[in-house]
Amino acid sequence: MANVGWKCVRIAGATLRRFGTSNSRNSCAYSYNEFNGTIKTPDRQSPGPSASLVEPGESQKTSNKTLTPLNQQLKEILKWNTPNRLCSPNIGTVTKITFPHSPSTRDVVGSISGNKSSNPLAPPLNSEDEDREEQKRREASWKATKYCLIAFGATLGIVGSYTVYELGKPKRDENGVIVEDEFSHMPVIQQFFRRMWNEINYYKRMIREPSREKLLPDPLTYPYIQPPYTLVLELTDVLVHPDWTYKTGWRFKKRPGVDHFLEQVAPPLFEVVVFTAEQGMTVFPILDALDPNGYIMYRLVRDATHFVDGHHVKDLDCLNRELSKVIVVDWNSESLKLHPRNMLRLPRWKGNDDDQTLVDLGTFLRTIAAEKVEDVREVLDYYQQFANPVEAFRENQRKLLDQMEAKEKQLKEHPSSGSLANRWTPSFLKPR
Repeated sequence: MANVGWKCVRIAGATLRRFGTSNSRNSCAYSYNEFNGTIKTPDRQSPGPSASLVEPGESQKTSNKTLTPLNQQLKEILKWNTPNRLCSPNIGTVTKITFPHSPSTRDVVGSISGNKSSNPLAPPLNSEDEDREEQKRREASWKATKYCLIAFGATLGIVGSYTVYELGKPKRDENGVIVEDEFSHMPVIQQFFRRMWNEINYYKRMIREPSREKLLPDPLTYPYIQPPYTLVLELTDVLVHPDWTYKTGWRFKKRPGVDHFLEQVAPPLFEVVVFTAEQGMTVFPILDALDPNGYIMYRLVRDATHFVDGHHVKDLDCLNRELSKVIVVDWNSESLKLHPRNMLRLPRWKGNDDDQTLVDLGTFLRTIAAEKVEDVREVLDYYQQFANPVEAFRENQRKLLDQMEAKEKQLKEHPSSGSLANRWTPSFLKPR
């Protein structure tokens, strides 16, 4: 602050010496004490008639000289920043200049240089200067934006041109000869764009549609045994449950009774297929550990699904099997939106250890195979009305056993009434 104040006073002194009176006795020289912030005038014998400055509110008796704008600005600055007298009429006395706060001196110097100041006492800048500064800022901002747009457009053009060239160039054989296609007779530019569009549609179909038209091979023929029914199982939350912790990472928990279940539905009763929307690199190691005996005949993963409305749908039309013999066990109805009648919907397994669903499910499926149902969709239609079809099947099984016991008791009491028609019992699958 002392350096800034010294510069300010030195400028004021130089201006007064330049534009003051020619009499050296009437000129007031100033020195600034940087330790206590005071201005000292040199000692003289006689101050002379014009040795003192005019007090605020008094009129100067001497003739006013024509002041330059710089001199006038300096006098105004000294008047704003010195509430006390700048120098005493008595030569040799010291009059202290009060600086209200430290930034004021910097603001004064900044006002001289033409910079903007936050000091409320500083004179405002000219509106024309402010307009010019604002115009410069706008021009600089627009220039930067223009350069960014040019760079973005150039990058987009280069990438787009490279994409059109790579996807639209004609195919070549092993000898480097161009292979003729349906676009070869068109103009060159049109050829490239038509081939590019054809490639884009191919990649879209590859992502949305199954990887092949027949997901399973043709049924086995004699002398091999083809199971009469196809059982399609979901892996996640039906056979295993994924679990993640900070300590172990991802692990897959086997559902209680899964080994017994696979043994019950194994060939020759069912053709067991695992069909899931998980990635193959995740599914195959799990199935290797889950099914060491090889009861699962086929494994279908995400590339075999049909991507519809953000969901991986299992398209049974591509399964290459008769739909009247296909049973799909899953918990997500979105996975079977194309064939809802073939779905046996189970509650989603959360990983609890007291679950016995697979034990009852194996019994239910073996009953269907034993009954030799012609169209499994009729049975599944009945059980789709229940939230838990396995529990509904267990309840029907209990009721049927009660009826059979009552019938046997009746036959023992009345042997003559035991005709063939009376001995007929309803099925486990649907109550009569």
